[in-house]
Amino acid sequence: MIRVFFFLFGFGFTTIGFSFMILYLNLMTIGYKFKDYVNFIIRRPECYFWLFGFIIMTISIFNIKGDEKHELYL
Repeated sequence: MIRVFFFLFGFGFTTIGFSFMILYLNLMTIGYKFKDYVNFIIRRPECYFWLFGFIIMTISIFNIKGDEKHELYL
């Protein structure tokens, strides 16, 4: 159950990060080039949520420790 919680937590972070990146695409309509857009994105802390969320989801999906048995193990 804890893995499901962390997966949903990571999914929420990923969604927040990508939504900010999509919102900041509006900068390109006022004359920013793609290089300027990427430079702006890597400097915004709220856009790093997608990376943290992806890492949390990956850890929750795969058994990183290796000492636990599979959930469906009989």
